[in-house]
Formats: sequence, structure tokens, C-alpha cells
Amino acid sequence: MSKGRHERARRSFLQHPSLSTLLPALRGDVTLRAAALEALRRARAAVGRRRERAFLTRATGDVGPARLRPESARLGPERRLAEFRERPAPRLLPGLEEAGGDEFRRALHERFVDERLKIIEEAEAIVGPEELPGAGRWPLLGFGVLDFDRLDWRRDPVSGARWELEYHADLRLVRGDGGDVRVVWELNRLGHLVTLGRAYAATGDERFARKLLRQARYWRVNNPVGFGPNWACAMEVALRAMNLLAALKLVRRSPSLDEGHFSELLAMFDEHGEHIRRNLEFSHIATSNHYLSDVAGLFWLGTALPELEAARGWREWALRELLSEMGKQVLPDGAHWEASTGYHRFVTELFLYSFMLARENGIHVEETHWLRLRSMLDYVRAYLRPDGRAPLIGDTDGGRVLPVSRRTADEHAYLLAVGAVVFDEPRFAVHRRAPEEALWLLGAEGVRKYDALAAKATASASEAPPAAGAPVEGPRAFRDAGTYVLGEGDLYLLFNASGAGMRGRGSHGHNDALSVEVSAGGSCFLRDPGTFVYTGDLHERHLFRSTRYHSTVEVDGEEQNTTDERAPFRIGDEARPSLVRWEESPDHVLAVAGHTGYERLSGGPVSHTRSVLFDRRARLWRIEDALEGRGRHTFRFFFHLAPGLEAEARADASVAVCDRITGARLNIVPLWRGCGAPSLEPRRSSRDYGYAEASLAACWSVEAQAPLFARWALVPLRADETEERLEAEGRKQ
Repeated sequence: MSKGRHERARRSFLQHPSLSTLLPALRGDVTLRAAALEALRRARAAVGRRRERAFLTRATGDVGPARLRPESARLGPERRLAEFRERPAPRLLPGLEEAGGDEFRRALHERFVDERLKIIEEAEAIVGPEELPGAGRWPLLGFGVLDFDRLDWRRDPVSGARWELEYHADLRLVRGDGGDVRVVWELNRLGHLVTLGRAYAATGDERFARKLLRQARYWRVNNPVGFGPNWACAMEVALRAMNLLAALKLVRRSPSLDEGHFSELLAMFDEHGEHIRRNLEFSHIATSNHYLSDVAGLFWLGTALPELEAARGWREWALRELLSEMGKQVLPDGAHWEASTGYHRFVTELFLYSFMLARENGIHVEETHWLRLRSMLDYVRAYLRPDGRAPLIGDTDGGRVLPVSRRTADEHAYLLAVGAVVFDEPRFAVHRRAPEEALWLLGAEGVRKYDALAAKATASASEAPPAAGAPVEGPRAFRDAGTYVLGEGDLYLLFNASGAGMRGRGSHGHNDALSVEVSAGGSCFLRDPGTFVYTGDLHERHLFRSTRYHSTVEVDGEEQNTTDERAPFRIGDEARPSLVRWEESPDHVLAVAGHTGYERLSGGPVSHTRSVLFDRRARLWRIEDALEGRGRHTFRFFFHLAPGLEAEARADASVAVCDRITGARLNIVPLWRGCGAPSLEPRRSSRDYGYAEASLAACWSVEAQAPLFARWALVPLRADETEERLEAEGRKQ
């Protein structure tokens, strides 16, 4: 078929009335075949939901036993529990297997004194009054510690909005009343039960095990399978199952775990696995972290619980899908394809922990997949700032796979600690001391291996790394991801030319094309604002992903890609940023990229090309924005400052930014005539879901005829440096 005929057939197919519900998903590059297959899949899924609705029951007390393999069923409840407690295989992760043993507790006492005290403190608050299974206090995302006097599993504890016990596919999840189902889902991932399990492993205190088991029972009774928001997303079901597996492993030798609790938990795991299998979040158009979570959850259930009749089928199918999805979702340079560092962290956890689980149980994974996983960790190593924090490109909801410690959304370095041991790689040992994850996931031997790798890394480094970070290794170009690091040592600039993600489908991308993030002298100066919230406040959701909230250029008040406040997980693909040039030499590093998002403007098309040059000898960056096209436009140049900084708009049209804690400074200097006086506009920044703090954006606004060429110098100054270097740069220009 010719190209023209193929396109006419594609348009005719997409205009068919039966595809009205499919059309919103047909963004980006979608083939006719993929669209047809997706339409067929959705029709079959609708039939499947009707069948599911027919046999599910809303009776909360009507819960059945697990479907067991015949040899396991013949053992009886008592022997089945005894075998689970002592069997050498299957195993979860090494640290979870060792937890509670003498060597493990000794390592916890000697190496993680503060962390141990924090675990116990958090677990004590979760326990609350023992006679009330739902009472307690624990932290949730960026909202801090919340009180759960009368725990309602279907209620958003922040807004108070509540979802009813309706069939899961009928629920309206985005309601516009302030309720945020993401918060409900985080509560129901049951990560706080992992905290109770860790406290039990650290102390042997039965109160922690009793609370864990009572809450698991309390959850099952109040959340009948298939009804309510906690069954509306298979990803959430999978993550809850994985957390429950970890929690059960941590209390497996507790006397409080009797035959009744164990039988109920087996039934609960069976229910979770079957629900995931019935409601897989697969799409022929594009799969995401959701489907990957579904697959990983089934792999964990099928590997860890051979008692279950369906376990082998789940394990074998899920492993094939897990490896297939790695080929689809992980770009050749190691980045996840959703254009989000937050989801890159999450997906790296899914693959890393699942591969570790496979290795623990003698399940073969081809070397090519291990190498792809290593490239994912290498991407993390490259994008970390020298302070060990991550730039929050695109969405980040703070999601974790196994929350064995509290981490904000911009903490990614712990992944490298686990990866350092798994791959025997000193470059990944960016912490001077092993983080808590090393013990809980890798065990005491893993901590010892990490110490040796960290010592090797420090010995080979020109300067000692900070407590949770490392100097920039040098310039890196990730062409598939569209991210470029221009810096070395304590100088860091990340140039973001990533697209909407997922071949233009844009679920988690932001309007941040050609934005920059800058750190120098131990301080972060220009920072991505993060995400803050999803559906709880659609206006705030829109602001945090808008062009004006990023360090880039806005034209005529328009977004780089089209957005709609009412569609919080859709973004257009008009910008399509691409690299024009990448050049490295002993004196400089140059990256040039452009985007086409403003070529649709009614006042005349405009293309934006940004050049970023890192001058290695002068220790500064030069930026040029070329805005070429026709018509008269309002151009606004934004530099989004990190919170806590002092900023001053100067008479020479520059902006001086200072970190009073470190004494480091950054001067943003316009090097072109007609830039006008800058303004400091109020903004907010978020480094964890649900939390935001005040920040500023330096803005230069110009009304001019296109083309327009704007040049800037970003000049970092250490605490002991004068501004002579800045003045010299001005004289040179």
C-alpha cells in the first residue's frame, strides 16, 4: 500500500464512531495495526469486565480460601505454616531473608544506630492502641505524619473525600472535589506494614507483629475483591501484594503468625494475583510503568508462593513479559521512555529487585537484560547532582516498590548503592557509608561488599565524595532520553531536550523542553519545580507542568505542548525537541537543541533553538536562545530558582542568586541589548508528592519582532570568590 493510501485508511479507521473512547489514547506515533489491535483488546476487556462483575460478590464476610496445589493442600494448615517458616527456598531478597537473625541485628545495632531508633519510633506510632486495629500514626508521601484514629481505607486522609464500595470499573477516580485517589492508593499499598515488619525484625517485639497481622486482616475484611478504589488499578494491587510479601517474610517466625493468619494471607495473595491477571493494564499502543508493575507483582507472587495453584503459570508468564517490557520501555541509552526521572527511579526498582529475586531463586535472566539494567543505573549516576539529589524531570509521585526506608522523590542515590553491590561497580558507590537499603535488601554481607566498593571509589577519586553524592564525572549525552549533562566536579548543568514521552503519548511529560537545571559550589540554584499533585487540584497540576514553571522560554503565553486542565494525564506532542549538535573538547562542551512547539502560533510561527556551552576553563555556562520566525510576539525567559535562595534583580539587568548556607552564588547575566529589567516572580517547588514550598523565578519579558536572539551567562561563584570573573565576562561580551 502506498504511503498516501495508508494514511487515508488510517484516518478513515480513526473516524469510525465505535472508536470514540479510544481516540484520546491515539496521540503520538500510532500505527493503524496498533490502533486496530487496541480496539479489539478493549472490546474483549469490556466482555471480561461483564463476566467479572457477574461472579464477584460485595459480601465482606464471604471470603474463600486460597486455591492451593494438591501437595500443599494435603499438608494441612499447621504443617503448611511450619514449612513456610523454615524452608530454604524459594527466597525473597537476601536482607529480608536474614532479617531478625543474629548477624543482621548486630549489623543494625552497630552500623545503623540512628536508623534503628527511627524504625522503632515510627512503628510505635503505627501500633497506637492495640485494641483498635485501624488506629495509629504514620507518614504518607509528602504530607508528613497523619493521624488515623478511625482508619477508613477508602477515604483520602488529606481532603476527606471518600470513594464508595462500587464495582472497581464503575468508579470515577478523577472527581474534581479535592479528592486525590493517588493518596488513597499510597495508604493502601500498605508500606507501613513493612515498617512494622522491620521493627519486629529489629526488636522481636510481638506488638509489631500483632499489629501487622491485625491490619492485614482488617484490610481484607473491609476491601472485598473487585469493589472500591483499591481494586480500580491493577498496579496498586501488585504493589500492595509485593509489600505484603516483604512484611510477611519479616514476621514469618513470629508466634503471632498462626495458622489462621497464614491461611488468610495466602487467600489474600491468591485474590490479588487473580485480580491482576484479569485486569492487566496492557495496551497495544503503548505500555507504561503500570503494566510493568502488574507483571512484576505476578512474578513476585508466582516466585515466592509455590503453594498457590496458579503460581507457576504466573511466574513463567510474568518473567517473559518482564523481559519483553524491558525491551519496549527502556531506551537504548538506559532511560525509561516516559520522560520522567521519577518514574525512571520507580521502574529501575521494579527491574532491579525483580532481577535480584530471580537470581536468588536460580531463575535465569539473559546477560543482555542485566546489561540493560546496568545502563539504567548508569543513567541515574549521570543525572544525579553533586549533592546526590535528582532533577525531577517530568512527573514524580514519590512511588516506591519496597519502602524499606523513607525517601523523598528526589532521593535516587540509594538505588546506586544496591546496584554497586549487584554489579560490583565502585562508580555506583556514591555514599561514603552504606544506606539503609543495603542492609534490608542485601543483608550484612551486602553491607560489607558496599564498604569495600566505597573505599575503592574514594581511593580512586580526586576528592572525597559528600555523604550522599559524588562529583560530576564529566559531560554525558543521552540522545535517546534527550537529556544532556554539561559539567564536571562541582559544576552541573542538565539540559533537558526530552519529549512528551512514550513516542508522543505524554502521560507524565511536562512542558519543559530546553529547560536547564544548575548546581555549583555545593548548592542547587536552578531547579525543576517537581509535580506536587495530580488530581487533588487540577489547577495546581497544570501549573507545575506548565512552561512558565520551567527554566525555558514562553512565547505569547502559550504552552510548548497543548494541555487541558481537565485532562491531567494528557499533553500534546507539538514541541518534539531534538538535538542539533553535541560537541566536546578540552576547552568546552556544547549542546544545541530545538523544538517546534511554537510553530502553531496564530501571530506567526516561531521555532526555538537553545545552545548551551560549558566553558571548562572559565567555569561558567553560556546560553543562546534563537527564536526564529515571523510576527511580533511576547517572549518570556524564565529561570526557576530553587527554594531557600536569596535573589536580587540588579540595575545592569542581571540577577544575583545566593545560598546563605554555603555562601555559593550564581549570577544570571543577559548579554544582549533590549532584554529589559528582570522581575522576580513567586513560584512554588515540590520535592515530594503533596508538599510544596515557596520559590522564585527570574523573568525577563520582551515584546519584539521575530527573529530574536538572546544570550546569557550563568556564572557560578564560590564563597571565597570575588565578582572579578563576572565583570571580566561582561567586558568580554
